[in-house]
Amino acid sequence: MPYRPSRMDQEASLAAARDLRARMNERRTVRQFSSDPVPEQVVRDAIAVAATAPSGAHQQPWTFVLVKDPDVRRRIREAAEHEERVSYAGRLGEEWLEALRPLGTDAVKAHLTDAPFLIVVFQQRYLLAGDGTTRKHYYVDESVGIAVGMLLTALHLSGLAALTHTPSPMRFLSEVLGRPRNEKAFAVIPVGYPADDCEVPDLVRKSLDQVLVEI
Repeated sequence: MPYRPSRMDQEASLAAARDLRARMNERRTVRQFSSDPVPEQVVRDAIAVAATAPSGAHQQPWTFVLVKDPDVRRRIREAAEHEERVSYAGRLGEEWLEALRPLGTDAVKAHLTDAPFLIVVFQQRYLLAGDGTTRKHYYVDESVGIAVGMLLTALHLSGLAALTHTPSPMRFLSEVLGRPRNEKAFAVIPVGYPADDCEVPDLVRKSLDQVLVEI
């Protein structure tokens, strides 16, 4: 039987949109995490939300690795900080370093071990069957990017903080986590509660008029 979407009446739709806009306006990227435990089911549900994202040809080309083991998180941090030291020493280029300075970031990535969970998102660049045969996936970047956006939204609406961390290069993540050759790391997302002394830069988002064109 085909699925038939339900239809919300206009008043309910306006109220839901208004509430969502207000709640999402409170979302901030957090770099200082508390080590306090987080209910695992909350994170699992957020990943389940992300997995409902649209994808090219419905191929769902994503894998979400939920890293709970402190030793594995330590190994990821050590490898990430190695790459970040090289990047901040010049690999990033002065223009990119200048863009990062207002955020106060550096090669120290304590969030990778402070946060109780890491979600490492992988792109499945192609389908790898059990017999070793492969099949091309389409619109992988777009599909996984949409899924990550939905993941961040679900985490925020569930009361959790997150950070989109993209060390470059990220090949070490496949090695540490033992992922198959068809998968490529897309992002590392620490998840938890903000630290009690957490502060975020006082950044101003573009207004709706600046990002919306109506024709």
